[in-house]
Amino acid sequence: MLLCEEGYRQAMVGTISLYDRHGERVHTIYVGATPEYGQAAFMERMEREIAHVKHLYPEAVYVGIADGAKSNWEFLEQHTRVQVLDFYHAAEYLADAAQAAYPRSPTKRAEWLETRCYELKHTAGAAALLLEEMEELAQSPLSESLQEKLQRAITYFSNHQHQMEYAHYRAKYFPIGSGVTEAACKTKVLQRLCCSGMRWKEKGASIVLSLRALVLTQIRWDQFWGKIDQYGFPIAA
Repeated sequence: MLLCEEGYRQAMVGTISLYDRHGERVHTIYVGATPEYGQAAFMERMEREIAHVKHLYPEAVYVGIADGAKSNWEFLEQHTRVQVLDFYHAAEYLADAAQAAYPRSPTKRAEWLETRCYELKHTAGAAALLLEEMEELAQSPLSESLQEKLQRAITYFSNHQHQMEYAHYRAKYFPIGSGVTEAACKTKVLQRLCCSGMRWKEKGASIVLSLRALVLTQIRWDQFWGKIDQYGFPIAA
């Protein structure tokens, strides 16, 4: 988002979702914060929400889902028992490997990608097998650009294959995608704070983000006004 005095800076968004025993999402809490160095305020908000949910549901299984950013895993490892790499980020790297497998045949490339994505999602231990296949592909004569893409995919799978046990996660009815959070980035930030010509001061953007979090999180808008009626604005805020 574009700030008046600092130029473009990165806002933070997180979600905490509750799922039933069949893997259906039943409720989501939205958290957001304006750009800040170190992300301390955002992390504190997330930790407060997580602590509240754990107090309400101490027997739940807590699963963290994110892309490959190291800071995400450092945070999630503190608060979740299972960490899952977003399946669709993994599939994007497989798409790069598919180009290396069939650089001159779009049809075979698409078939290879579809088959490997299915295996990754449904076959136990598929990530390790796909990593071996990509390492074999790296021995083939490839253009410099394709070799670079393939090496990035190999590094990604090597670093995160322990978080790609998708067949196991699905058997447990765990979510495997971070789409809820990706969508929250759009609905909380992009659609409201990143329109053409918009520039924000931190205070105004923070108020808007807080209001949007209240609106998007089911029943919180009514709870907010209920607190105002009972305690007044300073305590509710």
